[in-house]
Amino acid sequence: MLRVLAVDDETPALDELASLLRRDNRVGKVTTASDGVSALQDLVQMIGAGERLDGVFLDIRMPGLDGLDLARLIGNFPYPPKLVFVSAHDDCALQAFELRAVDYLLKPVRPARLEEAVSRLTADGPAQPAEPGPEDVIPVELGGRTRFVPRQAVWFAEAKGDYVRLHTADDRYLVRMPLAALERRWGPPGFIRVHRSALVAVRHVNEMKLHGGKITLRVGTEWLAVSRRHTKHVRELLVRQQFKPPASGDHRT
Repeated sequence: MLRVLAVDDETPALDELASLLRRDNRVGKVTTASDGVSALQDLVQMIGAGERLDGVFLDIRMPGLDGLDLARLIGNFPYPPKLVFVSAHDDCALQAFELRAVDYLLKPVRPARLEEAVSRLTADGPAQPAEPGPEDVIPVELGGRTRFVPRQAVWFAEAKGDYVRLHTADDRYLVRMPLAALERRWGPPGFIRVHRSALVAVRHVNEMKLHGGKITLRVGTEWLAVSRRHTKHVRELLVRQQFKPPASGDHRT
């Protein structure tokens, strides 16, 4: 059964869309959001809880974070759901498909067209992991505002119960997400576990000290201890990084 999120700032349109989706026996759960920021918050919570989301039915013209901007952020998620745009205007169709939307519905939505869109959600199976791009971001709530913290800016992440604290050169940000979920997302592009409660960006490791069999790392401007359990792996990885052969075409004399 499919799990989908419907997003629209117009309540009658959102209610109608959700009602039509719930009538489809292929759809098991429909969550709704009345604006882009709320939808983004729901998506982050779902990721943190390890929940699956198969599709997002997304209005385009919304105040604040519009549908196209939200779609670009969704594209950076580790398992991005498929996108179906729902709009009263047809002038954004090209942009929608550049964002790899599987369908583009015009309002008022006809039940037959919605059924076709749902079929496209199931056509290629569940969402596949996306390669984290250079603009991969984590949305952070700050007093009613949403700030997008880029992965490249994060020195390390520290587990705090059900939350993760992201450390950057400028500030620290608390995000509701298990450290294990962040490790799955940021492990491939260069984050390593150095302790059960710490995940470090290799690119920000400036110095390594070895004393009495224990390793400490200087990450940004802070020092972090590496647990005994992770010592061997961290040491080998950092040595490989240090002596990585030059890329093809990089001839040094």
